[in-house]
Amino acid sequence: MGTKTVDEAVDANGTEAKSDEETVNATKTDEAPDAEVEETGNAEAEDAEDRDDLDAEALEGADTPEAEKGTPGVGQGAAAVVSAGLGVVSLTGSWVATVAAARETLVGQLGTSSTASVAKQVKEVYGDAWATTALVGGLFALAALIVGVVVLVRPAFGAPGKPQAAWIKSVAWAGVSLGVIGLVLAVAKYSDIILGLPSTS
Repeated sequence: MGTKTVDEAVDANGTEAKSDEETVNATKTDEAPDAEVEETGNAEAEDAEDRDDLDAEALEGADTPEAEKGTPGVGQGAAAVVSAGLGVVSLTGSWVATVAAARETLVGQLGTSSTASVAKQVKEVYGDAWATTALVGGLFALAALIVGVVVLVRPAFGAPGKPQAAWIKSVAWAGVSLGVIGLVLAVAKYSDIILGLPSTS
């Protein structure tokens, strides 16, 4: 029987240990690419999910109405409606005109003596009150005209490439038209061109 020396035994053990280490290293080397592939796949999947989320948010933003985005068209539309409303008030009358006319009538009654001529009494009691009503109506008509014109010229001073909605233009033109009509009628009544005082002779 052969006898191994200590050096031979050590060499044999060292060789076996190295062989084991090489096997472990080879196993780790084989496993490393798989782990890298899995990590790369996970990263790509996360990137794809992020892109899908961004696309979904972009689509939601595209479907959002202009009113929810707070566009300037909301203010222009409201101003156009206000203009049309002021124009209607200028033609139909308001409580402001009613109170002002009643006050003028009271002032005329208090300031006119019973011995005054009929023409003066009519003018002081009725004529001034009617003129006051026409004046208040004219102020409403003027306000409607100004607001409507501002709405119509607003796009020229806004962001380029954003046309004004058709309904805003229509309502604004209606306010301007009513304002012009109301203003003409108010001036005509205030100057007694139409519906003047009756003759007292």
